Amino acid sequence: MIIRPILFLRWTVLIAPACGALSGCLSTTPVWDSHFGQSVRAISQAQIIDPDAAIHHPSTSGIDGKAAVAAMSNYNASFQQPAPSANAFVIGVGGSGNGGAMAAPSSGQ
Repeated sequence: MIIRPILFLRWTVLIAPACGALSGCLSTTPVWDSHFGQSVRAISQAQIIDPDAAIHHPSTSGIDGKAAVAAMSNYNASFQQPAPSANAFVIGVGGSGNGGAMAAPSSGQ
């Protein structure tokens, strides 16, 4: 029972300094670090069709302020009161069109 913790402690005492000593032998990666992120920048630039689009095409004139405020007010008001929907259970009953009930035949012959 006591042998396992002692064995673990012995291996830990031997491996920890060895890892510390070997970490000093590792070389840095100056070549990799100098190119780090280069592929992401290249792919981002490849997705842009015209990098100078802001210079070539001036911005188009927009809508005036009053019309924009009115449009947004109407848009926001459309969510305040939903449009009344027709009753789905009443089909073909009504006074307009040909879809209503048939009129009684006249007895004037």
